[in-house]
Amino acid sequence: MHPSIKSQFIKVEHLKLHYLEMGSGEPILLLHGWPTSSYLWRNLIPTLAENNRVIALDLPGFGRSDKRLSDSFSFPYQNKMIDSFLKELGIEKVNLAVHDLGGPLGLFWAVKNPEKVMRITFLNTLVYPEFSWAVKLFGLSTLLPGVKTWLTSPRGLRAAMRLGIVNKDDLSKQDVEQYQRPFQSKESRKVLLKTVHRLSIKGYHEIAEKLPKFEIPIQIIYGKNDKILPDVAKTMARVKQDLPQAELTALDGCGHFLQEDKPQEIAELMATFLQN
Repeated sequence: MHPSIKSQFIKVEHLKLHYLEMGSGEPILLLHGWPTSSYLWRNLIPTLAENNRVIALDLPGFGRSDKRLSDSFSFPYQNKMIDSFLKELGIEKVNLAVHDLGGPLGLFWAVKNPEKVMRITFLNTLVYPEFSWAVKLFGLSTLLPGVKTWLTSPRGLRAAMRLGIVNKDDLSKQDVEQYQRPFQSKESRKVLLKTVHRLSIKGYHEIAEKLPKFEIPIQIIYGKNDKILPDVAKTMARVKQDLPQAELTALDGCGHFLQEDKPQEIAELMATFLQN
């Protein structure tokens, strides 16, 4: 990881949250998904930080942030944590970039706080309540005895990361260990499952209803070779329909974790979008 990226902790509400930060200027908040962390953005941060204050948060339950099994991890809970996190940092308005499960979490916050959002970048992410067969199968898998244990185990996490990447040889053993490390204990793995289970369909419906009202600049970047969200092209086409001002880029040779496949290309696209 670039030596100028700061690894920091902050107390928000009752939790200690971890985040990566670099640069100055207009802030951009980077939100990861399941089962990753701020580490997913490490190779994009230096380019984005040339003209912006870049903040990559470990969402509650992920990365080096606290993992309390007693917390709800619902849409309102995550909305409050994101909003309180930004307030603690003194940020009133922010650019937003979302990926995977960070999509619905970040977008739910955005539709609740539209006056605080300057621009949004969508990467391979969930958005709408009409789930694909792959998402439904994943949700079912997180409930099945034995299967859910394997999914959150070191072997399961490694398999998930490799499934989501086209250029598998570029994912080093050390990178895999960074994604595995936060979930060494049984309780942390239970928390990882709970982050999926507690998101009600009502939250997705609220996003679908309110998202088309945004008139701010929108960017869509997605990897075409997504085996985790195989209907991503359909989802992004719907986002483009709902938000016709969106700039859309579909990338060949990129899977679900496109930040691992083509970090520099994506960082340059995002940086250009932020400067326009």
